[in-house]
Amino acid sequence: MTDTQNKNYIIALDQGTTSSRAIIFDRDANVVSTAQSEFVQHYPQAGWVEHDPMEIFATQTACMTKALAQADLHHDQIAAIGITNQR
Repeated sequence: MTDTQNKNYIIALDQGTTSSRAIIFDRDANVVSTAQSEFVQHYPQAGWVEHDPMEIFATQTACMTKALAQADLHHDQIAAIGITNQR
C-alpha cells in the first residue's frame, strides 16, 4: 500500500466566534468524529470583544486530538486539513 492509499480522512477545522471545532470526514464525506471547545470572550470596553490567539490555537489543537482519539485514528491517516475562521 502506498502512503496516499492510507490517507483516507480529511479534518475540517472550524474557528467560530465563541468556539473551535474539528470534524473528521472519510472519503465518502461521512462525518467520522467531531469535537468542540469554547474559549473565553474578553470585553475590554463596551462594544469590544477580543480573543486570546494562544487560547484559540490551544482549543483547535485539543479538538483535533480529541476527534482523532474518538475515531481511533492516527494523524498519519489524514490526507488534508481545511480551515475556516471567523471574520
